[in-house]
Amino acid sequence: MRFKLTKYKTIKGTKSVLELVRKKTTEAVIYKDNLPFFYVNCFDLQTESNVIMNSLVLCQKRKIEEVVKEIGKKNMVNLSIQKTPFLVFKKTTEYKEIELPPLPIAWLIGNSKNLK
Repeated sequence: MRFKLTKYKTIKGTKSVLELVRKKTTEAVIYKDNLPFFYVNCFDLQTESNVIMNSLVLCQKRKIEEVVKEIGKKNMVNLSIQKTPFLVFKKTTEYKEIELPPLPIAWLIGNSKNLK
């Protein structure tokens, strides 16, 4: 899949963010320990993990960031969705073809009933 790698120069230093080419509220690049690790698309009903995420996000009318945070907390994993830094001095952008897997089903199955 094609992603946009944007490097930002900020007060705190350089920050790289792997983003979707077109931002959508139903898709996200999920970071594990501050590295891009997973890709979620709530409308991809071919992948079981994404079907479960569809249920957690769209059916329950919740933000994907909330759901990812709770999944990370329940599985004791540092998961996040990176955002664009607030104050940026300079940025460079390049496009990359990267295959990121969906979230592990084991993280979702046992917890899908427990996530509020």
